[in-house]
Amino acid sequence: MPLSEHEQRMLEQMERALYAEDPKFASALEGSGLRTYTRRRVYQAVAGFLVGIALLMAGMVAQQIWISVVGFLVMLGCAVLAITGWRRAPKPGEQPAAGPARRQPRQKRSMMDRIEQRWQRRRDEQGR
Repeated sequence: MPLSEHEQRMLEQMERALYAEDPKFASALEGSGLRTYTRRRVYQAVAGFLVGIALLMAGMVAQQIWISVVGFLVMLGCAVLAITGWRRAPKPGEQPAAGPARRQPRQKRSMMDRIEQRWQRRRDEQGR
């Protein structure tokens, strides 16, 4: 059951107060969640990238183009994983991002607000 707006604000205030009072304890609690997962994912992607380089070089030495192509694809996939994981990782002390279910209505609402504003501007410009 999702929290109400008031409950969400109260929870955020409590989290900020906890971090302000004891940042070391707060970072220890938050480190076990999303940040640790994304950090691990980035490290795995970097290791996979190195494996891709090894495959690329092995394919060139063995003169087997398909091995080189596989190595390149592994490198490309791991680079994408590392970059997306790095961008998603919350910074220390930062509130973790909400799930897509919570974020989506805000984006739709803001998009609808922009569309309505543009429509209103066009009407105002035509009326002049």
